[in-house]
Amino acid sequence: MSKGGMWAKSIAGGILFCIGGPALVQYIRPTDAELVSRYNPDLQKRSAEQGDRKAQEFDDYVSKLKEWSKSDKSIWYAAQEEQEREKAQRAAERARQKEESRIQREEMRKELLGDK
Repeated sequence: MSKGGMWAKSIAGGILFCIGGPALVQYIRPTDAELVSRYNPDLQKRSAEQGDRKAQEFDDYVSKLKEWSKSDKSIWYAAQEEQEREKAQRAAERARQKEESRIQREEMRKELLGDK
């Protein structure tokens, strides 16, 4: 076979793989609606109920990423600082609740001792 024929076959094969492969994958890939229709009814119901919540969580995460990217620090450090800040807030909230319950117990104890 001549060099020109070999080049033509190689180019045709390359084009077939580069264009035909993704086209075939796109053709056989099911849409989201087809996937959901294959679910059993319980999963369809759960998916419908949780869809909005998951979309909102994703939007919140993307907005946090945008906020973190505005920082001059790396996104990873900004995310870590955010997690540490949230952890500190949760610890402060637990301490506040613990203090409130302690005060409430003391008041109840005083009431019981004062009545006797």
